[in-house]
Order: sequence, then C-alpha cells, then structure tokens
Amino acid sequence: MLPILYDGEQVDAGYRLDILVEDSIIVEVKAIDALTRLHEAQVLTYLRLSGLRLGFLMNFNAVLFKQGLKRILL
Repeated sequence: MLPILYDGEQVDAGYRLDILVEDSIIVEVKAIDALTRLHEAQVLTYLRLSGLRLGFLMNFNAVLFKQGLKRILL
C-alpha cells in the first residue's frame, strides 16, 4: 500500500502497488493485449507519489517476455 500524503497529512486512501522490490523499485504487472500510455502513467504516478525513480511495467500476455517489459525512469 502506498499512502497518500496531502499538506503533511496522510489521507485514508492509498494505491496498491503490485510489487515493491527492496523499497526502491516499483513493478506493475499486467496480462493484457497491449500496454498503453495509461499503464505508463499509472507507474509514473506511483513513482512520483513514492519518491522512487525506477519502475517496471510487465505484460505477461506478450509472445516474448522482453516485448512485454518496459522500464520507466523518473
């Protein structure tokens, strides 16, 4: 769970990260026909809110795994 902070206060809502690796890498997992800019925006939002810089978007519905992997840096 990624908490939301607003004006120094924690809001009673949050985002559910799929995987957080070593408190430094966000991994968002999908199984869809194709990745879109909306999926990239989701990872970018997680990165901005968490203060982290590296995220991976993984689509397990790709023919080759490397075709479904996208590295996102902030």
